[in-house]
Amino acid sequence: MNKKLLATFGTAAIVLIIISTIIFASGGEDKAANNEDIKEENEESAVQVDTVNTPEWDKTFPQSDEVTHEKVSFDNRLGIELVADMYIPNDINPSAELPAIIVGHPFGGVKEQTSGLYAQEMAERGFVTIAFDASYNGESGGEPRNIASPEAFIEDFSAAVDFLGTHDLVDRDRIGVIGICGSGGFAINAAQADPRLQAVATVSLYDMGRANREGLGLAPVADEVMTEEEWRAALEEAAEQRWIEAEGGEPIQDLVGTAVELKPSQVAAAAEFAEYYGTPRGQHPRSMPMSLTSRGALMNFFPFEQIETISPRPMLFIAGENAHSRYYSEDAYELAGEEKELFIVPDAGHVDLYDNMELIPFDKLESFFQENL
Repeated sequence: MNKKLLATFGTAAIVLIIISTIIFASGGEDKAANNEDIKEENEESAVQVDTVNTPEWDKTFPQSDEVTHEKVSFDNRLGIELVADMYIPNDINPSAELPAIIVGHPFGGVKEQTSGLYAQEMAERGFVTIAFDASYNGESGGEPRNIASPEAFIEDFSAAVDFLGTHDLVDRDRIGVIGICGSGGFAINAAQADPRLQAVATVSLYDMGRANREGLGLAPVADEVMTEEEWRAALEEAAEQRWIEAEGGEPIQDLVGTAVELKPSQVAAAAEFAEYYGTPRGQHPRSMPMSLTSRGALMNFFPFEQIETISPRPMLFIAGENAHSRYYSEDAYELAGEEKELFIVPDAGHVDLYDNMELIPFDKLESFFQENL
């Protein structure tokens, strides 16, 4: 973030500019219409469809000719229909059972962005993969729209295991997961609850619980963590917004809010995210900011609380050398059981590992899953 800009306008004003940029670039003005279209499409399908051909390519990355892409759907245990992109390697033995990988998208992202890129690349390397939209987001079902529910997000991964484990091409005893950014925390929690996930990798891991308790969803440096007074004010702001919505008021699609002014490190993190989500590099009309009312549930989310119970199943933590979020991966690594590895990518920041093919260590991910699935 430009220091002169910060000095002139202050952190709060800059954050509002950043958030406005993200919402506008993501098609925020058409949010209601887009959500209504998705709802109508879901209601028109009286019969659950497992696989359908997807005629149009609507991703932020080029389509590969080395894999077959299909759009699929399945229900989670909460009765929410999840929509996913499935990638299958070309030229495979149709009678063979392959290892599979579930890829979770960054917090607020959709399957057409980072997670889809990872899923397609890993399919090129011989795995059946799926990238799904989390409940209440993207093309997946659930009302209200664009909320964050840790319980649902964790359940989504187990539902993906259900789907893959009953697919003819998949060996149900060889299913792993890649959680990117915020979904890394949800994937870790899912692996604690679901031993069918045989290997867990995270990339640019974000602990969304701690991030909300300490920095309104934006990882701060140590000396800029919110005070007790600040986080209580933030929690009260979210609670007050629930009253507004309970009485028919409009939701606020902004997890940051206005009760607490962000510190410079948080503003810098927001600017880094805006460089991806708010520009043609990564923007997508279904990638929307989460609601302010999501804050309470997120503040009470502790994904590393029993991380050691995942062992002896292996864990791989990948983080950029210069990532503002690096300490989440380091802390998770320290808390995890014996079967673990921390892999630091030189010269990489947090968002670099979303889409920079020269920095994302796909060879490392491939060897990790080949060895452990």
